[in-house]
Amino acid sequence: MAVSGADVQHAKKLLCSGELVAIPTETVYGLAGNALNPRAAATIYEVKNRPSFNPLIIHTDSLRKVNNYVASIPPVAQKLADAFWPGPLTILLPKTDALPDIVTASSRRVAVRIPQHSLTLSLLRELDFPLAAPSANPSGYISPTKVAHVEAQLGDKINYILDGGPCTVGIESTIVGIEEDRVEVYRWGGVSLEDLKAVVPNVQTYSNQLEESPAAPGMLKSHYAPSKKVIIGNIAELLRQYHHSEVGVISFMDFFPQIPENQQCVLSTSGDLNEAAQRLFSSLRYLDSPSIKVILAEFVPDYGLGRAINDRLARASA
Repeated sequence: MAVSGADVQHAKKLLCSGELVAIPTETVYGLAGNALNPRAAATIYEVKNRPSFNPLIIHTDSLRKVNNYVASIPPVAQKLADAFWPGPLTILLPKTDALPDIVTASSRRVAVRIPQHSLTLSLLRELDFPLAAPSANPSGYISPTKVAHVEAQLGDKINYILDGGPCTVGIESTIVGIEEDRVEVYRWGGVSLEDLKAVVPNVQTYSNQLEESPAAPGMLKSHYAPSKKVIIGNIAELLRQYHHSEVGVISFMDFFPQIPENQQCVLSTSGDLNEAAQRLFSSLRYLDSPSIKVILAEFVPDYGLGRAINDRLARASA
């Protein structure tokens, strides 16, 4: 089983030797390897059982280092980087040949971000290569937001988990591309539409989301999913269709007294979307238990981080 701890130097040693390390970020825990090492990147795909057509995100600690791996940073992308890095925003940029094609699934663009986590930033400063780091979970399953989640899913396949505590955002980064003066959102995440528009007014959602050929990481139709069926709708009405002893409930604010308390997860009793995002993946994971036959959930208000929460719920139910 993987050992966990906060030893940056030990993590560095493993990564420099081509091994994988689980790392904390503000979004979710990532499964990290040397992005310049094709064998390490291939091992990431193997350990996660990730389709080879699904590209990886690379992480580093400074815009200076980003420039080593991208051909250019358009002015709009520079504005976004200045506003949101370090933070939960990933930007698609034209890659250089310094990055092996396996990292980008042969795309000419690479997904890049600078994470906002002090421990991982300390590690990245120690490295002379970026880290390819998708979420540290089997492909398609619920992303990990705690060390225990990584241990349960991949603990027998990696040697070390860098323990940075629970993730503070709890859902993955927002992914954007740049088209002239327009920002195209490929995946909603920890940076909201309102946040983006405050920096670049022209923001659109990328519409051609083909499961067979994702233009960016995290775009598969079925993703972030527990093993149990997830049904989205009006929970009170859905409860009339199922035996109460067999259902789990994920609600935004409401408790349902007819359902045992240990079969319910309320994302935020105060209606705080940030709190709801932090709790979403842990709630899906908690209810993915042998006693639960189906998970009933509802969409949250579709603004701010609500868009990302609803995106994850929709993909979990696909």
